[in-house]
Amino acid sequence: MNVKKQIVQPDTVAKPGGVWSPAVVVYPQGGRIVFVSGFTSRDASGAVVGVHDIRAQTRQVCENLRKTMQACGGDLKDIVSVTVFVRDITQFAAIHEVRQEYFPVDPPASTMVEVSRLVDERSLIEINAVAVLP
Repeated sequence: MNVKKQIVQPDTVAKPGGVWSPAVVVYPQGGRIVFVSGFTSRDASGAVVGVHDIRAQTRQVCENLRKTMQACGGDLKDIVSVTVFVRDITQFAAIHEVRQEYFPVDPPASTMVEVSRLVDERSLIEINAVAVLP
């Protein structure tokens, strides 16, 4: 069974300037909601990947999300919402360049916020997610 997902883009609201949807409506009917904790760019050994490289860190975060979703029985396409915390909001374009690779169609609803610090001083980005699985 697939979860029905509807992307909403009102004509009266500006189209996204990045990789996200203004709203995502889900119809789980017997599905499961998964709340994914925030991931930074740590690899399986715990080492920070891509120190000083926002693209490398974003890619590692997306891979961590993908692996976690697979462990839950889903995939990135099941993510309906993300919250992105970044150390430098001027890196928006570089972050979305990488996100486009991972969310090429019907991207999740998204919020991006600049913060002064993350859990590790070498971390430039952290993303948490909400997903709906069949």
